Amino acid sequence: MASRDLEREGGAKNRGNGYHPSSSASYYVDSSEKQWTSWLVPMFVVANVAMFIAVMYVNNCPKNNLGFEGDCVAKFLGRLSFEPLKENPLFGPSSSTLEKLGALEWTKVVHGHQGWRLISCIWLHAGVIHLLANMLSLVFIGIRLEQQFGFVRIGVIYLLSGLGGSILSSLFIQSNISVGASGALFGLLGAMLSELLTNWTIYTNKAAALITLVVIIAINLAVGILPHVDNFAHIGGFLTGFLLGFVLLLRPQFGWVERHHLPPDARAKSKHKAYQYVFWVVSVVLLIVGFTLGLVMLFKGENGNDHCNWCHYLSCVPTKRWKCGN
Repeated sequence: MASRDLEREGGAKNRGNGYHPSSSASYYVDSSEKQWTSWLVPMFVVANVAMFIAVMYVNNCPKNNLGFEGDCVAKFLGRLSFEPLKENPLFGPSSSTLEKLGALEWTKVVHGHQGWRLISCIWLHAGVIHLLANMLSLVFIGIRLEQQFGFVRIGVIYLLSGLGGSILSSLFIQSNISVGASGALFGLLGAMLSELLTNWTIYTNKAAALITLVVIIAINLAVGILPHVDNFAHIGGFLTGFLLGFVLLLRPQFGWVERHHLPPDARAKSKHKAYQYVFWVVSVVLLIVGFTLGLVMLFKGENGNDHCNWCHYLSCVPTKRWKCGN
């Protein structure tokens, strides 16, 4: 895509590691807990696809393409045809269309007072490839979590993680536009990790579950060091989801769940462990401080790179094959 675009690559894309996110449910020892019907995650998928079609309709490559980068791709689609591959190799719209319809752009957020872009960018995608990768990840990760924890908690984690990713991205990337749902997706991955940690005592095969999940997260974050991938959105979303998992995804201890099967004179175990309450309090404090500090720095127009001269390597590491630019 044009050098001004940063796509937020999808998380947990099943890169040949043999892991399916839904398999982690087998680690939980209690099979009697309520299973919710997943409808919110499918609605998110439909909304993202519908938004992409609307963006392509507005883009109208046959009418607006000036031909400098070549002809439109898939002309049989009419006004839904894609920009030339030199302009956008992901089979999608132009940078100007994405910017017009809500892409994350630092100048417009800070100086144009368009804070809504911190949320709107989550629903935009740079192309068909970008959209498919993110939506497949959302289905694999989100449906399992929604079935176990319900639509309210997973919806909150998804949206707040997307917002957290946008805030961190805006603080460190101020010369490009950014789009994509992967900040929210990394939030779901982070929530899966913290859910495993805070509910540690009620899982079997703890080490296998932890190692598998950490490897998947590490692989996806490592992909973020490639150019034109907004890894700050990944990191911000992951950290937000990780903390929210401690707050929203607590499970009662197995002994408390089985209290109805105990003899009348037996003492029921407490619903939660002391360390779960500690995680909860610390996470709430960090979330409040993090969002407050991030928003204050953002709308004051501060550049995160001024406070961390090495942080730019978290999003792109220059090599002989590519340069990171600004």
